[in-house]
This record gives sequence, C-alpha cells and structure tokens, in this order.
Amino acid sequence: MAKRVMKPCDVFLNHRSMDTKKTVSSLLYDHLTRFGFNPFLDNKTMKPGDKLFDKINGAILECKVGVAIFSPRYCESKFCLHELALLMECRKKVIPIFCDVKPSQLRVVDAGKLSGHELRRFRWALEEAKYTVGLTFDSSKGNLSDIVTNASDIIISSMIEIENEEQMMMHPQNLPIAL
Repeated sequence: MAKRVMKPCDVFLNHRSMDTKKTVSSLLYDHLTRFGFNPFLDNKTMKPGDKLFDKINGAILECKVGVAIFSPRYCESKFCLHELALLMECRKKVIPIFCDVKPSQLRVVDAGKLSGHELRRFRWALEEAKYTVGLTFDSSKGNLSDIVTNASDIIISSMIEIENEEQMMMHPQNLPIAL
C-alpha cells in the first residue's frame, strides 16, 4: 500500500468550537483551502484514532501562521488557552480575530482547575494576543463574508512575507550589501 504524504499545516485556526466552528472558523478554513493552503481545523483535519494533543501540538509546531479567533466564551476553554500559549511560545505570527468580544473583555477563567504554571502561561499568552493588532467582528452588525475575506487576505499576505523571509535566510547571498 502506498503511503500518503500529508502536506504540512501552514495555518492553525485556534477557536472555541461552540462559538465559531459553524461560522468564522469553518468559512475561513474553506476559503484558505480554496487558495491552496493547508489550514488546521480540528473537526476537518483530524480523523478517528488521532491523538488529540499530538495532532494539535504537531500542527502548531509546523504552522507558519496562527489565527486566534476570540469569542465570548473562548477563555473558558483550557484547550483554547493551551493552543494560544503554544503558538506564542513558538513565536508564531498570530493574527487575532475578535468575534463579538473586545480585547479588554478577555480574561483567563480559573475555577481552581489550573495549576499556577498554567495560569501564568495562559495569562501571558492572552496578554500578548490582546496587544497584537487584529480584526474585529460584531455579528449583529457585520458581514461574515467580509471578515472571512479580510482575514484571508491578511493571512495570505503574512504567508508570503514569511516565505520571503525564509528564502532570504536560505540564500543570504541575495541580501543587499551595506556600504
């Protein structure tokens, strides 16, 4: 049997399933896929038998861009916060999308279930994301198509920028010489 070679994940979509999976997350996944990218969205990328943390952590490690789709209940999810923290710790470019929530409203929810280390790690990652320029979307006023198109354009532009930087690093002879 021939072994399938999986294309590495280039965009990781970090989101709270119950809030955005049927709207922004899925539409963004479909939009990026049509442009030839390989985004990671758990329900579309993972299959039965996959180890949850292995697959998600692996996708984060190999991606070039992370998209953090913040929603009103995002911070209640330890999974969301872990993914965000790993994206930040790996120094990935993270593009925040604030859906029906303002950055100032985002706070780590601790019901006594998080260790001190996790609490510090999650708070740090959330602060980093809150102070990163992102997109905002108010579902009562905005057009879903517009936010998906705008986000896709920014992601594609970021991917091109990162790939150009990687090419320059691989071929330093192409760097301009300072006089």
